[in-house]
Amino acid sequence: MSSRLRETIAECLFFLNSGSSTDHLGQATSDVEVQKRALQTLSSLTAVSPLNRNLVAQTGVVSTLLNLSRSSSPPTIQFLSLSILFRLSLNSNLKPLIADMEMIHHLNSLIIFQTCPDSGKMAASLIYSLAMLDKNKAVFGVAGTVQALVKSLEYQPTCINTHHVLSSLAELVQFHGNSTLAVRAGAVPVPIQVVRCNDGELAGTALSILVLLGRLKEGIHAIRNTEDILSLMVDVMKRRCMMSKEGSADLLPLFEENEGCIKSAVEFPDFSSLVADLSVRGSAKARGKASLILKKIMEVNSDSYSESSVLYI
Repeated sequence: MSSRLRETIAECLFFLNSGSSTDHLGQATSDVEVQKRALQTLSSLTAVSPLNRNLVAQTGVVSTLLNLSRSSSPPTIQFLSLSILFRLSLNSNLKPLIADMEMIHHLNSLIIFQTCPDSGKMAASLIYSLAMLDKNKAVFGVAGTVQALVKSLEYQPTCINTHHVLSSLAELVQFHGNSTLAVRAGAVPVPIQVVRCNDGELAGTALSILVLLGRLKEGIHAIRNTEDILSLMVDVMKRRCMMSKEGSADLLPLFEENEGCIKSAVEFPDFSSLVADLSVRGSAKARGKASLILKKIMEVNSDSYSESSVLYI
């Protein structure tokens, strides 16, 4: 079985590199059709089996797939090549092999130019998968992927690839150095714009990026200085999607640490009741953060009452 499998893989690699074959009648088939069939076979082999992925990777097929995934290839060939690379990346031991500089620079270009939406989506998925290995996160930072993702979202904040690009950025900025790169690349306004235009999972992912960027002083400063950020947070907390509400809860500590923000937030009629609702109906994590904000609101209200009492006397 293993011997036959190795023969099939070797045959596929031969056709990918030679691009020539004949059908059952002995007639020559086009290069694209030959490559497509070979890629479809490799795609089936790597779909569910980690062992098959290792066997395919051992043939040195990664460099061939990289070449076939370039923009000079037909869209179908490009997409199939990227999808196989994605499946190979599901094996943790293969992530370092795939995440070399040449591959990453190519993925960056697919993300920025988006000449083929399906390929761009798969490139973003591949970045996400490779970045799940913490050692690769710094490599992507060095290769300019963070800036590429930010630029892509800046140009097209709501497109077919937005979810995949956002998820990849969220994974990369977990690494502190990449958060710094993202903030300096002007990343803060990008997820905020996504939150303004979307509800549900997209908004939740965008908010999680803001939370990670908010670990930095530069990030906190940029978030707090965003026009109407408080009204946006109140709007998000009013939405039906619990994921968005949970994301807004992650940003609540920004208000907790700044009494001026709390005082401004309390001026919104619904803010206190929305936080109270989150402290009851949210997840354990969200409830804890909302409870802290409620305590801060009480302190601010108490101070305001004391000041007004003094003025009255």
